Amino acid sequence: MTEDDFKNGQVLLIDKPLNWTSFQVVNKLRWEIRQRFNIKKIKVGHAGTLDPLATGLLIICTGKQTKEIDIYQGQIKEYTGTITLGATTPSYDLETEIDKTFSIEHISEELLKETTKQFIGEIQQKPPIFSAIKKDGKRLYELARKGETTEIKARTVTVSEFEITNINLPKVDFKVICSKGTYIRSLAFDFGIALNSGAHLSALRRTKIGEFSVDKGLSVDEFIENLKVD
Repeated sequence: MTEDDFKNGQVLLIDKPLNWTSFQVVNKLRWEIRQRFNIKKIKVGHAGTLDPLATGLLIICTGKQTKEIDIYQGQIKEYTGTITLGATTPSYDLETEIDKTFSIEHISEELLKETTKQFIGEIQQKPPIFSAIKKDGKRLYELARKGETTEIKARTVTVSEFEITNINLPKVDFKVICSKGTYIRSLAFDFGIALNSGAHLSALRRTKIGEFSVDKGLSVDEFIENLKVD
């Protein structure tokens, strides 16, 4: 691809690595494009954040294509991952340490699959306190890391599929297809409550956004190598 290609607008499918923020991926790609073509400025943005502890599909838009970011953000998303039962964490994932433990002796395959039905369709969901949502101009995770508590309003999201794909207690693998704004960490936490236990998200991978699949995505390193070749 040429400098003009990137300025006129590209949609890049990137497989986000573990422990990178979405912002770090955008910054890295922007820097590499600028270095490759010796340009001072180019617009680069992503169409939907992934948590640092998640991997998978990030849609990165460049140049004029950044105007279409809202369209990509609004599309249906597919995730796979692992929920660990019997324990909760304040962040609903592995970013924070376990704060409470619960029995899982009563949990069977039948109960797991039956309980998923409660989360199909339009559901009310509270985003995690450790999230990038802003309140009074500050990110919630900034308040959470300072130990400050704040009331978070529930929002309506749509889950069209919640399938248990493997059971190896206390770990349960799943696939979810859902609307924009759905927090899989919150789904894991609420799933634990519905099971009369506790749960947290221990692995997450975004596999699809609309018709875009992570199977067609490049790693950051692969993108950089391709940039050098072009």
